[in-house]
Amino acid sequence: MPDRAPQPVERQLPTEESRDLLALVRDMIQRDIAPQAAAEEDAGHFPRPVFSLLSESGLLGLPYDAEYGGGDQPYEVYLQVLEELAAARLTVGLGVSVHSLACHALAGYGTKEQQREHLPAMLGGGLLGAYCLSEPASGSDAASLSTKAVRDGDDWIITGTKAWITHGGIADFYTVLARTGGEGARGISAFLVPGDAEGLTAALPEKKMGMKGSPTAQLHFDGVRVADARRLGEEGQGFAIALSALDSGRLGIAACAIGVAQASLDEALSYATGRQQFGRPIADFQGLRFMLADMATQIEAGRALYLAAARLRDTGRPFSRQAAMAKLFCTDAAMRVTTDAVQVLGGYGYTLDFPVERFMREAKVLQIVEGTNQIQRMVIARHLAGPESR
Repeated sequence: MPDRAPQPVERQLPTEESRDLLALVRDMIQRDIAPQAAAEEDAGHFPRPVFSLLSESGLLGLPYDAEYGGGDQPYEVYLQVLEELAAARLTVGLGVSVHSLACHALAGYGTKEQQREHLPAMLGGGLLGAYCLSEPASGSDAASLSTKAVRDGDDWIITGTKAWITHGGIADFYTVLARTGGEGARGISAFLVPGDAEGLTAALPEKKMGMKGSPTAQLHFDGVRVADARRLGEEGQGFAIALSALDSGRLGIAACAIGVAQASLDEALSYATGRQQFGRPIADFQGLRFMLADMATQIEAGRALYLAAARLRDTGRPFSRQAAMAKLFCTDAAMRVTTDAVQVLGGYGYTLDFPVERFMREAKVLQIVEGTNQIQRMVIARHLAGPESR
């Protein structure tokens, strides 16, 4: 068996508090997440107790205001925590990212009254969130969504179906984008919907090739009544809110991708230094050494890219283009690195005895979620050359 223990990533963190935070996260990973990850993923088990522990420890609200129970941490720190969690188990890392995405509309666009009423429970009170934008017929073309919210006095009645919802059916609250006006982006509004709302049901979870422990399901809204006090932002502002959330969410996906890639490299290095062929470790052979060097370079480049975008965000500067670049590069890199890790392990890499086959299956979804990588290229090109001519 391999005999090289993976070395922790050396990180540049801005404060002593953030260094202590990362140490806490690593201890939690070793004790509560990593030991069960492979077995629970294989069984399709969602680790709700882990998310409860993360909430109790203040790790579900890291980038949000301490006034409402958040951690007041910059994105530069939050994303590196996500990377560590995803390296241990993507279901957990991506789940934290999705929860943060679901909190974004309220934290960024809600009234003070709404924030005081709902944010403390969402950030540190044990609740788990989900984000509802995609639909069966509107994925990449999200502005064409058809779920409707119709005004009824002081309430809204929501009817329609959302698709590909991470935490669908198990979340305690959903940030829902629904059409309140005419066609296109300007007719969409955002709502905070309780997970136990009458008329809200979830389909059976999708049967996925990876991330089997994370439920992904359609949600059906059959006349779900939501008070106007749960509308977030102005009527018609929902699509702008959604795009703002996705810019930040894409950085979360980028960090998770680098976490999966780093875990794959660690496993490949462990195997290559412990496996003997022709009387010496296979890590001595130049062809394999070059593969490992390329894997490590892609990981370092991806980490630098997502951190550069995070620092722009932290200083209040535009970062949409850089977020798209980070999501594109990091997830493509994760796919290459995990595929190479399987190759390094040879036949063993294709078996369930080693985790690299799971990492490879998990990496694929990261090229798809929160805007496919083809959409990221469109976003980047628009920033560079302007909108496409019609």
